[in-house]
Amino acid sequence: MRFVSTRGGVEPKSFEDVILTGLAPDGGLFVPEHIPQFSQQEIASWAGLSYQDLALKVMTPFVADAMPEQDLKTLIDDSYSTFRHNGIAPLVQTGHNEWIMELFHGPTLAFKDFALQFLGNLLDYTLEKRNQKVVIMGATSGDTGSAAIEGCRRCSNIDIFILHPHNRVSDVQRRQMTTVMAGNIHNIALHGNFDDCQNMVKSSFADQSFLPDGRQLVAVNSINWARIMAQIVYYFWAALSLGGPARKVSFSVPTGNFGDIFAGYLAHKMGLPIEQLVIATNQNDILHRCISDNDHSTRPLEQSLAPSMDIMISSNFERLLFDLYDRDGSAIAGLMADAKAGHMDLSDSALTQARELFSSYRCDDEGMVGIIRDTYAECDYLLDPHTAIGLEAARQCRSSAETPMITLATAHPAKFPDAVKQAGYPQDPELPPHMADLFEREERFTVLDNDQDAVQQFIAGHITV
Repeated sequence: MRFVSTRGGVEPKSFEDVILTGLAPDGGLFVPEHIPQFSQQEIASWAGLSYQDLALKVMTPFVADAMPEQDLKTLIDDSYSTFRHNGIAPLVQTGHNEWIMELFHGPTLAFKDFALQFLGNLLDYTLEKRNQKVVIMGATSGDTGSAAIEGCRRCSNIDIFILHPHNRVSDVQRRQMTTVMAGNIHNIALHGNFDDCQNMVKSSFADQSFLPDGRQLVAVNSINWARIMAQIVYYFWAALSLGGPARKVSFSVPTGNFGDIFAGYLAHKMGLPIEQLVIATNQNDILHRCISDNDHSTRPLEQSLAPSMDIMISSNFERLLFDLYDRDGSAIAGLMADAKAGHMDLSDSALTQARELFSSYRCDDEGMVGIIRDTYAECDYLLDPHTAIGLEAARQCRSSAETPMITLATAHPAKFPDAVKQAGYPQDPELPPHMADLFEREERFTVLDNDQDAVQQFIAGHITV
């Protein structure tokens, strides 16, 4: 399997090169040259597999000859051994043909663990084989940072630098990152918002001259292909659990950077019979405006009670556009230039194709708090704010009551006590035992201005020899 850039300016790369490169040199994102296809009979034969064995089936075509299958199996088994539920991604029913898929049973209580536990093990395997040291530079709106740190902190060949927007993540999210004391881990609180952090990471990948000789940046954000690949698996898992592929299924996905729902799109392209993918957004609704009204114009970010959705530049949307524009790299480069300037119009053909599979919905803080309150009263089930928005979007957008609708629960409610308390829950939701002392642990992070030179100087000065 080879991988190409969405902007068409790079020769095809191997799987190993792609996971160690992250952002393509032409500014695009890597995607496979072709999407693997599974027949309905083959998918049906996977019913009853463990999550780990299913992951091996789904991921193998992408990894291909990059490593022996037994080595890939070992990486997968190790990655999910840290999850606290034997089902890995259990389903909970909340209504008629309405399900929540809990993706928060990993070590940092968020769906990012599915990809980043695997990516950490994959990087360690690859770097040991190459006898190479790298620098991880990532941006987080809350959950990616802690999952990346947890997944990569034991990797002896990696220095980790995570940027988060200062005072714009929850206390639990921040402390999950800043209380991990290791010499190779550095948390940077940037004066600005998530888009500022993400833009700084992208510009640093474009010009890595600030790094010492022999070092390169590696991405842990969802621009890294391995993250998307790992997230495809749980779409197959949910569908098989509910009668697929003989039965179609639909998904509602709380959406920020578009990586999670793009994984669902790939599952559909690979043969999984998905009827509908619902893009669930908060008041930072650029994706909803784009799908519903062809209005992809940037607006000032609003800080919300669902901070992981406080994103205006959804990087992985470019991967979808690449397909919608018949994989025309030059067309995507032009569109991305328009988007960077503040406004992008999709062609009628692209928009029509997108709407065949995707729906979208916007839910603000007030509506989200109401959904948390009502769901707890009706089902005795406590939602985090992002999942609440996903559930409301599922109910508002579903096209068929006979098709199972699965909302992805992207985080544990204990990560967002402010939203939960506003919904009338009488106390802070309890953290799991392994995090019970989180607020007693020492924190360590550095606050920096939104200045690229200052951030790059900090990174260059803290890389281990």
